[in-house]
Amino acid sequence: MSMLTPPGMGGQYKITGDKYPRMRRNRGRRRIALAVVASVAALGLIGWGTLQLIDVFTGGGDEASAAGPAADCTASPSPSASPVKALPEPAQITVNVFNATPRGGLAKDTADELKKRGFKIGDVGNATKTYDKKVKGAGIVLGAEAASDAALPVLATQLAGAELKTDTRAKPAEVDLILGTAFKSLTKKEDADKALTTLAKPAPTPSATKKSC
Repeated sequence: MSMLTPPGMGGQYKITGDKYPRMRRNRGRRRIALAVVASVAALGLIGWGTLQLIDVFTGGGDEASAAGPAADCTASPSPSASPVKALPEPAQITVNVFNATPRGGLAKDTADELKKRGFKIGDVGNATKTYDKKVKGAGIVLGAEAASDAALPVLATQLAGAELKTDTRAKPAEVDLILGTAFKSLTKKEDADKALTTLAKPAPTPSATKKSC
């Protein structure tokens, strides 16, 4: 046996020269190792694909769930209190009552009722030719342009359906009430008082929106 022969090896592994023999690896073990690696890779791909499917059907996992409620939030307008209008009191308004109908006594009776409700009464009589028998509605409330958001709407609360008009007069606190053909009577006092309260304190109007989830 040569000095190059490892101890315990002989026969086909006997070294007769000065080189070791080339030893072949076991092909069966290599195949088993490759099969194990391929199985692990396949399982990994299956697991990754399963996670992707779960993300698709659940809307993207935790991030989508966290963003979900924000998308479902609804914006609603928050009411803001409207400013209270500084309207004149009935005692600060002088009303001239004119009858534009063929019926007699309407101007005086109406003036008496307005006086009971706190208005000052000015002239009482028949309407001028401009309006006499030409007012088809319940009546016209006529005053200065400066009274369009003050004395005119205040007096209009006393006669439902009255038409508001302006002219060139200089006194905003003096208003004409011209009774028309459809006039029957003034608005009931309790209803007129409610209308006056609503006029002074309008309902809140929507302003900036806020989100509620």
